Amino acid sequence: MDVGLLSFIIAQVEGEWHLSAGAVGMIGSISSLGMAIGAVVFGALADRIGRKSVLLITLLIFSLGSFASAFSTGYAMFVALRLIVGAGLGGELPVASTLVSESVPVKHRGRSVVLLESFWAAGWLVSSLVAYFVMPHWGWRIALVLTGATALYGLYFREGLQESPVYAAEGAAKKKPFFTALAEMWNAKHWQSTAMLWVVWFMVVFSYYGMFLWLPSVMVMKGYTLIHSFGYVLIMTLAQLPGYFTAAWIIEKIGRKKTLSIFLIGTAITAFGFGMANGVVALVVWGALLSFFDLGAWGALYAYSPEQYPADVRSTGSGMAAGVGRIGGIVGPMLVGSLVAKGIGFPVIFGIFAVSLLIAVCAIVAWGVETQGRQLD
Repeated sequence: MDVGLLSFIIAQVEGEWHLSAGAVGMIGSISSLGMAIGAVVFGALADRIGRKSVLLITLLIFSLGSFASAFSTGYAMFVALRLIVGAGLGGELPVASTLVSESVPVKHRGRSVVLLESFWAAGWLVSSLVAYFVMPHWGWRIALVLTGATALYGLYFREGLQESPVYAAEGAAKKKPFFTALAEMWNAKHWQSTAMLWVVWFMVVFSYYGMFLWLPSVMVMKGYTLIHSFGYVLIMTLAQLPGYFTAAWIIEKIGRKKTLSIFLIGTAITAFGFGMANGVVALVVWGALLSFFDLGAWGALYAYSPEQYPADVRSTGSGMAAGVGRIGGIVGPMLVGSLVAKGIGFPVIFGIFAVSLLIAVCAIVAWGVETQGRQLD
């Protein structure tokens, strides 16, 4: 919800604060920088103090940071708070998928993690509804106040959430210093998995944030009003949930590698199609297909990542891969802003993202191993 709302908020504050395309791109890039820092720091911390504690800490950081953002007095304050929000969100995501991976039976593990990640699409859907029905009447600040209310969920995290049984049984007794864990990730046994994850995460996050944070703005640039753009993006967002559910259905049938590769290839094709599209029907259809494949790929990636490593470095490994990916999230929005400012067309911009996704597929084919049915220690 937070990331989804940011794409709509960007489209509003761009005019309110008279921002250049480069300044708009910087908002998304700063958020990704925070997510990179959070993924690395909190991923490593989860291997030291446990998954549950880190989930609670990161939840409070990004919820309270979002609430504070509602009272930003200008661009500089807003960007600084987005760094904090990003750190909390970036830390939460890989730790949550690690906890679920370690808490469900092996035959349901991949599907469970993909279904967990489907709530990302639910959040995007809620953000689209807020943008369409709330923000035009009460403004973007009230939307951030609503995201701050998620801090109340910390009460459940504290009392109702159980620690990962794998961490409780083994991980807590095998705490490793960060650099020792990093070295293990690049040893003879794990280096190919680490290289594959870093390439795939970078390319997936680079393309996702480059495309989706700019989506409402792209619609405006193609000649549609802001309110109509929000409505069209809402329709596109609805396709994210079927994408997740389809990935969840097939991931235990055909495996992680094939599922992830199929959805990344689909994302590449539809990204190029969206960049070439003109007219409402073509934009919405290609945008919906893009949402379907891209978010299905995200779900498969989150299921695949924790399975690459043993318990004592699992969260560190997943967090490092996500952190490298967030560097792509810094580059993507800034690249779009720079290319738009230079008058480069969307077919070229989205073509770049399509090529990056095909590079990710090549990394999976070259270095990826199938982890379906692997018992986590």
